[in-house]
Amino acid sequence: MKLQPWVRISSSAGQDQATPPAPQAKGNLKSPLRIVFTIFLLGCQIALSDAQPLGKAPLAGIFLGIQEQIQVANTAVYIDQAWNDLTRTPKDIPIAVQDIKIPHDPGKPWPLYISGLEDLESIQTLLFRTLSSAELSGVEIRTIPDDPDNIEEHGLLFLPYPYVVPGGRFNEMYGWDSYFILLGLLASGRTDLAKSIVENYLYQVRHYQKILNANRTYYLGRSHPPFLTRAVLELLERTKDTAWLKRVLPFLLDHYRFWTCPPHVLEAGGLSRYYALGKGPAPEVAWSEVDELGRSHYDRVKDYYEENADVGYDKELFFDAEAGELTDLFYTGDRSVRESGFDPTARFGEFGVDIVNYFPVCLNTLLYVMEEDIANIYRLLGDPMGATLFEGLARRRKNTINCLLWDEQRGMYFDYQFRSRTRRVYPFLTTFYPLWAGIASNAQAKRIVENLPRFETSCGLQASLTPSGNQWDAPFGWAPLQWIAVRGLLRYGYAEEAARIAEKFIRLVTDEHTRTGTIREKYNVQACNIEVSKDVQFGYLTNEVGFGWTNGVYLGLLPLIKPTKVLY
Repeated sequence: MKLQPWVRISSSAGQDQATPPAPQAKGNLKSPLRIVFTIFLLGCQIALSDAQPLGKAPLAGIFLGIQEQIQVANTAVYIDQAWNDLTRTPKDIPIAVQDIKIPHDPGKPWPLYISGLEDLESIQTLLFRTLSSAELSGVEIRTIPDDPDNIEEHGLLFLPYPYVVPGGRFNEMYGWDSYFILLGLLASGRTDLAKSIVENYLYQVRHYQKILNANRTYYLGRSHPPFLTRAVLELLERTKDTAWLKRVLPFLLDHYRFWTCPPHVLEAGGLSRYYALGKGPAPEVAWSEVDELGRSHYDRVKDYYEENADVGYDKELFFDAEAGELTDLFYTGDRSVRESGFDPTARFGEFGVDIVNYFPVCLNTLLYVMEEDIANIYRLLGDPMGATLFEGLARRRKNTINCLLWDEQRGMYFDYQFRSRTRRVYPFLTTFYPLWAGIASNAQAKRIVENLPRFETSCGLQASLTPSGNQWDAPFGWAPLQWIAVRGLLRYGYAEEAARIAEKFIRLVTDEHTRTGTIREKYNVQACNIEVSKDVQFGYLTNEVGFGWTNGVYLGLLPLIKPTKVLY
């Protein structure tokens, strides 16, 4: 889905009807970023030297003053440079293999793992042609063992195409991060790099059986929220390459099966869940997510269990109080909440580990979108039978979501605990996913929008209403959730609300970039700053710099904002 270049403000939504169509783009954002923010400044002569000044255009939207326009332009320049700094290519392997999240002996080569389906000789040849002898000495190529649980020394997983890392401690290609990065790359005119990201997605499906949480060996047991078909169709809008689309389709079907077969799917309900493989503590968490007292995330969780009886689920399943140890099921749940991308949160009970017993709103909405997208792809390729099949699957999932996950009394979508057959009443921004996807009726959308003030602060939308001590809860706002909510509001005609949220988040990111010179992973949208140390008690305690998905969403939201006057 692409934003309209400029959105007309309207405070009224339409009457109840069938699923509203997604907004259609008028024009394009193919120009380089220098041109993009020159457009934003509407002909401003102070833009970068090779940008051509543009004339006035009739616009409607949230207004920014002249000084703010300049700050936005400076932030856009930062993002343009950040894409280069965050890009990893084969020549960057000596940097990419390094990982601060796990221990490593100084002077010892970093392992680079390849799939058993890969040609070892060709990879060696590539590295010999690309790297110096000194750089080669710091890298050791290994083949993934048949049982990844047997890996003792973790390392980078090879990807053949350039990709963009989020930044900071995240020096690898992440699953759902890369979709929002792709949106920013397309807005910046970097179609080739966006295509490389999609090709790496497909390579992972072929060689690692899934799109990985990220390309490290300790992520081999889990995936990430599935945005693959959205990425493919976003790219197709630019390339119009249906021959490529035909080649891609089998990989899309393989990834769809990954999410709709055990252990991710259960017979009851026909919906899917997050369920990661692997045993014991996640290696990158056990070693790197340590507080000032030297306690790991898992140590802090055990302390919490010992001091608190009510955790939102049967604690005995996840914590052996007599032994003072976390159970195998805890670690499965812990890995699974990381597969969801919301790590950690109290949305599924404390630390999210009961997620294995839930049908989440977010995942099943994404699978509905995947089914709709595959149906559209079959249609584009002239296969009406395939299109009909996936239209039926999407229709069934939509009906089930509205049956099990919609709470008519509260006017929100909630995650469904299938063992107790109840919805967990935990207001979370994922209630806007069904708007983004077009699952909700207009009546349901109206009820959700009535709840918007509960999430909205002066600087954007907070993930939840609960300050749980987890980063995916209040008071934090995350770029992907701003995007999903704004796009959902636009889809149902709530353009004024969408532009207001976009403006708040753009101002926050711009102000903090102006103040600190950085763009961050997440923001405190109550305090309107990047400070997280006082509110995060579990997981890693930092706010990373970069930052891939914030950069992408920032560029995606800019078209909802206009200057107060034209600069000349």
